[in-house]
Amino acid sequence: MKNLLTLSLLFCCSLAMAQVQFKSGKSGFVNFLRENTIYPQFSKDNCIQGTVNVSFKLDAQGKVYFSKVSKGILSDLDEEALRLVRLSSGKWQIPAGYDTTVSIVAPVNFVLSGYNCEGKSSEAIQEAIRTYLAEEGLTNSVINFYKNIDQAKPGQEVQIIAIKNQLGIDDEYLDDRIKMALKKIKQGDKQGACEDFLFVKYMGSKMADDYLAKYCK
Repeated sequence: MKNLLTLSLLFCCSLAMAQVQFKSGKSGFVNFLRENTIYPQFSKDNCIQGTVNVSFKLDAQGKVYFSKVSKGILSDLDEEALRLVRLSSGKWQIPAGYDTTVSIVAPVNFVLSGYNCEGKSSEAIQEAIRTYLAEEGLTNSVINFYKNIDQAKPGQEVQIIAIKNQLGIDDEYLDDRIKMALKKIKQGDKQGACEDFLFVKYMGSKMADDYLAKYCK
């Protein structure tokens, strides 16, 4: 039977939320999340699930002008929850007299079903999160190298390539990252897409250069 992804998204409960409303109606934000969520690959592969709380503020035009993860899972789910809230910018209906300094908290609950996650132990999931954080540090070292490649020392790139190989960052991986970015372009998430294109660039690849020139000027 084909595996299915079930994404449970909860939105709750604050005084501010009682005052504002998604333009498409009461259940509009929940539907928006369901339609636009791209479940991050690392968390999907490692059965990482749970709730990410995102705090954000809206201006008088219903645009998100401040957002941050107030309580995360420490995986790529944090980034996806934050991206979704930012993508909702401009889709909110703001009543007269609304206090734009008030923070709204959106708990976004990610749940996987059909990915053989039922038997995954909490210890294995925590180990996966530790691996994610360690790999994030190594990835940042690669990014910093290519951002400042003009300052690189002779022979240093050999070490960086070894790190990329250790992380499994090859052309196939980068091509998947580009495909994900193009999905974000279709959603209207130019910022998120350009961040992905820049990621490819700062992995020492030219695969995303044309997209950077087209979408990220």
